[in-house]
Amino acid sequence: MFVITLTYAVPIEEIDVLMPRHLEWLDRHYAAGTLLASGRRVPRTGGVILARAADRAELDAVIAEDPFAQAGAALYDIVEFAPTRTADGLERLLPPA
Repeated sequence: MFVITLTYAVPIEEIDVLMPRHLEWLDRHYAAGTLLASGRRVPRTGGVILARAADRAELDAVIAEDPFAQAGAALYDIVEFAPTRTADGLERLLPPA
């Protein structure tokens, strides 16, 4: 599992232009099961994504498709972790037994 933080590297006006295509990218990868949660940082300086991928190379390929990445509009910080416990209702986040 991966936690991805995005930090905008361009003015918010440029982000807003890219946002519709970024949302389409999110939709595709939610449908594929790669993305599990996402949202804006507060204050609006970027975003946070919770993702699942077979490995870092697969995740890097997914990120490379993000219009923000393609435009150089965001910087990505990625942390891989292995969840071992969750709150009730979030068991789907645990790896298969």
